[in-house]
Amino acid sequence: MAYLVAVTACVSGVAHTYMAAERLEKLCLLEKWGVSIETQGALGTENRLADEDIRRADVALLITD
Repeated sequence: MAYLVAVTACVSGVAHTYMAAERLEKLCLLEKWGVSIETQGALGTENRLADEDIRRADVALLITD
């Protein structure tokens, strides 16, 4: 199974950060991929990626605007 890590962030951090994380998570579930997503938004950094998650990742995504 593929494993992805991602960071989603936007300047205002109000909506797009969380919308992108939610959509990516749904897509990964459909494809049966493992995923860990760190969000950097209005509430600060949430779900910070662990070093182990990054090491085992097949793909790393940065989703920003």
